[in-house]
Amino acid sequence: MMAKRKLAPRPGILDIEPYVPGKSKVDGGGPVTKLSSNENPFGASPKAVAAFKAAADQLSLYPEGSAAALRQTIGDFYGLDPAQIVCGAGSDEILSLLAQAYLGPGDEAVYSRHGFLVYPIVIMASGATPVVAQETDLTADVDNLLACVTERTRVVYIANPNNPTGTYLSFEELKRLRDGLPEDVLLVIDAAYAEYVLKEDYQPGIALVDAAANTVMTRTFSKIYGLASARVGWAYCPPDIAGVLNRIRGPFNLTGPSVAAGVAALEDHEFALDSAEHNRAWRKVLTDELEKLGLGVTPSAANFVLVHFREKEGCDAAAADAFLQASGIIVRRMEAYGLPGALRISVGTEPQNRALLAVLKSFVEGVPAAQIKNGAGAA
Repeated sequence: MMAKRKLAPRPGILDIEPYVPGKSKVDGGGPVTKLSSNENPFGASPKAVAAFKAAADQLSLYPEGSAAALRQTIGDFYGLDPAQIVCGAGSDEILSLLAQAYLGPGDEAVYSRHGFLVYPIVIMASGATPVVAQETDLTADVDNLLACVTERTRVVYIANPNNPTGTYLSFEELKRLRDGLPEDVLLVIDAAYAEYVLKEDYQPGIALVDAAANTVMTRTFSKIYGLASARVGWAYCPPDIAGVLNRIRGPFNLTGPSVAAGVAALEDHEFALDSAEHNRAWRKVLTDELEKLGLGVTPSAANFVLVHFREKEGCDAAAADAFLQASGIIVRRMEAYGLPGALRISVGTEPQNRALLAVLKSFVEGVPAAQIKNGAGAA
């Protein structure tokens, strides 16, 4: 008689901490200002919304399996070979596919101390071991990353700019990282926030992909293009890596409406430019005004700021978060990233940003939350 066995996942799976998205609601309900998920505060391009709706007429049909129209549009826009572009359900799927393809038990993958939480999830899901490289001033440190590389290292993940710190590596530093890695180590450059970076020494990674057989750049339509709900991402890869990903991705991993929205979003370049300019201006205003309140702000190249609170009872990050929520403003707590004294705050619309600053000013000055009139959620 066969002994009874209990169904169990592969060893290591239950050690993974599930990813918890930014909050969307406050206790008790009511209108909110959501500044917790780095979304475009203006939504998506009207042209992208119209394209998504138009594609709904064909919901009964399978989409074209390789997202060819979107890959061609991306290729035309950036001057890339569409055959080297692989699309996914957000860049998260691409990150997972890369781990599935190049990592396994006994392997290691490296990422920086405050890197995106999806990295350890996909590494551990593949059976590999995550290795954390310490940062310098909340910025990825190339020397520390390289020092973590061993004979077991197969992948290095680097977010540039990084979420949640907003810091970035210059192209020269990114190239130094690439040049310092062995040929059998894959460098994954996660450039989800690239469209927001207006720095002369920054490049998203296309040139490094072109120059090496072991570098991939991932991008997303979830941020500046406002398609977070549609789940549209892509990777630019050397031909061999594109071939690997196309073997293991789902045959219809992007929906027809998502592809249509992505094409229209990329063609509406003015929407993205306007979004980037708004973000540039208001990121500076938020940084300056928050510093005037005595709060620390990590210099950011993305569409959010990492705000540091004084470590004293009543004026810490947890208290500030509760105070903001009482006024209907939701931001992102940072305990999961090892930054319990900080909050990550997305750049919103002008009214949202002004409401945020007003509420935080009241918090710092010790005004009771109950005295704040007309909750900021209505802003």
